[in-house]
Amino acid sequence: MRDPEPCRIKHSIDTEEQTVSELIEDNEMKEELSEVEDKNQVRSGEKPKEKVLKKRRDKTCIQCGKSFTYKQYLERHMRVHTGEKPYTCDQCGKSFTQSSVLKVHMNIHTREKLYTCDQCSKTFFCASVLRNHMIIHTKEKPHSCHLCGRSFSLLQNLKKHQKIHTGVREYMCFECENTFTTSDHLKLHERIHTGEKPYKCSHCEKRFIQSTHLKTHERIHTGEKPYTCDQCWKSFSQSASLKEHVNIHTREKLYACDQCGKTFLRAKDLKQHLRVHTKEKPHSCSLCGRSFSLLQNLKIHQKIHTGVRDYMCFECEKTFTTATCLKLHQRIHSGEKPYKCSHCDKRFSQSSNLKTHKRIHTGEKPYKCSHCVKRFSQLGHLKRHERIHTRKKLYH
Repeated sequence: MRDPEPCRIKHSIDTEEQTVSELIEDNEMKEELSEVEDKNQVRSGEKPKEKVLKKRRDKTCIQCGKSFTYKQYLERHMRVHTGEKPYTCDQCGKSFTQSSVLKVHMNIHTREKLYTCDQCSKTFFCASVLRNHMIIHTKEKPHSCHLCGRSFSLLQNLKKHQKIHTGVREYMCFECENTFTTSDHLKLHERIHTGEKPYKCSHCEKRFIQSTHLKTHERIHTGEKPYTCDQCWKSFSQSASLKEHVNIHTREKLYACDQCGKTFLRAKDLKQHLRVHTKEKPHSCSLCGRSFSLLQNLKIHQKIHTGVRDYMCFECEKTFTTATCLKLHQRIHSGEKPYKCSHCDKRFSQSSNLKTHKRIHTGEKPYKCSHCVKRFSQLGHLKRHERIHTRKKLYH
């Protein structure tokens, strides 16, 4: 059997996922190396080709300032900024900025993948791609930034990172003229203008611009909370929520309520809290007129009218309007009862149930009958009792 054709373009990731910008960088690097070789020939006394002597880098990109020897190199480079992709695959319709990239892509349809990873069985067209892939398993990060020391497994990831230090932002949005360090960042930004949201939640109808946003959103449905506070072990679904929570342990609470003395980290939290005292409820339901002190409580309430129940229990497939209701329900299946009575050994799945139970021990009876002097520890007991008075009125 004939040896497979050697890979001509050094990929750092699977050929199918190779970005166009990386291949452009490869081609431009080759051009620069070619010029360096020509200059070395002149210094060593070798007679360079007449064509080489006439080479001048006088073709400059007006977008990012890069210079090129030939007009066609500049024209090819400009496609990075314009997004033009004139080369189309007749097998799947995918388009590319360079013919060389299309040729590499065609291997997906025409060539056998000969190199297999012994860790995960993923297959590749050439040995260099497999070698780069193996870094995922070995966790090796051989490329370090000399400015901040951060390490990367792939060279192009280091190059992208270094643009943070150099300030080079060569990818521009033609809608708003914002600039970006990578073509990927530009592509994500452009979705703001186009309205494209390619990532759809499998649990509800919501769609997202970025896959990371979808992943974060889906934690609402799954209940996953991967970010844990190392001070109190409370968990969160988002890293931003954890960072905000950590302030409780590390920062002074600067905003104090003049009604009850409770303190808060932010002025807006104090403003919302004051509604407890003022009884202000600025957010009203347009369907039933019920009012709420917080906007998020109104949104939760409105799901009663719309019938939207996008939180599903994977144990019994029962659906709920909020993540909190789902979490409470899931304790039925898990048997979790995190709230323990300080007077006896009884435990409860909800804090409200514990609060009601404690009245057995304290004798507290907060619910008073409006018809007589009787008081009750539970609202349900009061309602049942009041029927005695309403029945009497019916028969007199």
